[in-house]
Amino acid sequence: MNRPIFFLFAIRNLRLHWLRSLLAMLGIIIGVVAITSMGILGSSLVLSISEDLTTVGDTIVVVPHSGGSGMGGGPGGAGISSDDTITSRQLERITRASVPHTVIPIYSGGERIRIGAETGFAPIYGMRTADIPLLLEREDGQYLRGSSGAMIGALLAETYSLKVGSRILVGSDEQPVRVTGVLEERGMGFDINTDSAIVVSERWYENRYEPSGYDRVIVKVRDLEEIEAVKSSIETSLNRRETEVDVYDTRAILATILETFGRISTFTIAIGGISLIVAGVSIFNVMMMSVMERYREIGVLRSIGALRREIRRMFFYESLLLGVAGSIIGGILSVAGGYLALLVMLEDTSYLLAPSSLIYIPIGMVFGVGTSILSGLYPAWKASEADPIEALRHE
Repeated sequence: MNRPIFFLFAIRNLRLHWLRSLLAMLGIIIGVVAITSMGILGSSLVLSISEDLTTVGDTIVVVPHSGGSGMGGGPGGAGISSDDTITSRQLERITRASVPHTVIPIYSGGERIRIGAETGFAPIYGMRTADIPLLLEREDGQYLRGSSGAMIGALLAETYSLKVGSRILVGSDEQPVRVTGVLEERGMGFDINTDSAIVVSERWYENRYEPSGYDRVIVKVRDLEEIEAVKSSIETSLNRRETEVDVYDTRAILATILETFGRISTFTIAIGGISLIVAGVSIFNVMMMSVMERYREIGVLRSIGALRREIRRMFFYESLLLGVAGSIIGGILSVAGGYLALLVMLEDTSYLLAPSSLIYIPIGMVFGVGTSILSGLYPAWKASEADPIEALRHE
């Protein structure tokens, strides 16, 4: 018999039972939208995290083995002991082990600040003035040149409406410091987080807090291929007899974080896939009902010469049409679903059109069509195996 006839039979049956077909198709639509929206959300989450985290793949961070509190001694610090800091002698050994790469020692603390009538708290980093341009980018103003003045993070400047020349009162004694420059926004970093911080000179920090040592040392490696070698050299130099410092490769940390969020993304997609399973069960039920209702019709077709494979094809066409139509509609609606998911969860829709996000639309559609086909295989086989004589007797 002519193949298009069975395709037309499939369309006719879907049209006759349009409400049932629509409900089955709705399941596919919801499934495709769910799996695609979750995929877009997961991908955008990974993109957001990787963008927010400063690109520090060329950085090694050395901290005291005790972990350090990240706070310097003095009025705003935690009053930490020498065991919680990196001493000048240890700094020399780190520098020798890191030659010819750049070594940047850093003090870190925090204090109450006042700007006009507003008060708050800000992290404070003390650095050698020559090291600041090597690690931080300037957005406005000038880099520190002497022991006075300070540079501030972009978010701190935005929060308190600060600009170059503004005055900040630091600590309970309200020591004044002038803003000489504003730093570019970096996002979250593994080395230091300066967006809401104040950066002062090493001498200013030492005069105010009298720290017993540095809170961390950052090593900027010139060649990424040498990271492991430099890391191993520092550990060998300082941790030979006992563990004095912890050495972190920020590239490895970033890779671990992105891998973790990638797994979260996969998990969210799997949650969305549950709705496709439900849709598959719905289509399976619709197709089995269709077989039972058309049992006599199947007998007539078989008696006039229709082959088993042609009967299978007719029911296969029905499930395929449901899957294709539902997947196309679901794919279109997935753009809106992904937009809403990003708007609610991340409050940022800029990653919606990223290739790594859009790829989930065809993936969701393929899963929708595949689910429909699998759900229709058994009903199609069941229909083709019907005995013509018994089917003609069926009421």
